[in-house]
Amino acid sequence: MSAGATVSIPRLVPPAAARFAHIRRVWDPTLDRPLAKLLPGDYYVTCHDEVIFTVLGSCVSACVRDRKLGIGGMNHFMLPQDLSGDGARWGGRSDTCATRYGDVAMDRLVNDILQLGGHREDLEFKVMGGGNVLDIATEVGTHNVQFVREYLKREGFDIAAEDLGHKFARKLYYSPKSGNARVKRLTATVNRVVFEREQSLASDLQQPSPRGAAHRR
Repeated sequence: MSAGATVSIPRLVPPAAARFAHIRRVWDPTLDRPLAKLLPGDYYVTCHDEVIFTVLGSCVSACVRDRKLGIGGMNHFMLPQDLSGDGARWGGRSDTCATRYGDVAMDRLVNDILQLGGHREDLEFKVMGGGNVLDIATEVGTHNVQFVREYLKREGFDIAAEDLGHKFARKLYYSPKSGNARVKRLTATVNRVVFEREQSLASDLQQPSPRGAAHRR
């Protein structure tokens, strides 16, 4: 090796809790930190300096952290609640199925942060998404926005920042350590792709899974 040559040192992604083993996490050289990528139904909590990323159409993500400790995470839920009256139909309700619903996704996210040492009075909430991305007869985004606002009000939490509603999809990057949430609004072409993916996943919620079967995406 010639003198003065630059040595590339591999970057290591810090370990995550076992319950987040399905979350795709990579080192992002542009961000110079690990990037965790969420799909609908996912949520992720970290104590490390990471960025969490997702793409939202009618879905909503809550970005939550303890502002003093920098412990936090993000969820990505598709519908406000499971109103089927048959919570056991998933054969134990795997995490990725149950957390597609806002009531479960919000409870899991907040509780995990508290279990890692966060304090309820220090939690900061930023909420994004809920776009009615296409001009068709659906208001899923509107219902998700209404749910997350009512949930936070009922639990006594304030909203520090929001980018909700309208008729476009969004890319969302969130850093729990700094509290920075960056949103990029997407084009109409991408809106359709995001909408069709969400519609396909939403239709899965209406179909019973075989008892005990794991849901994979």
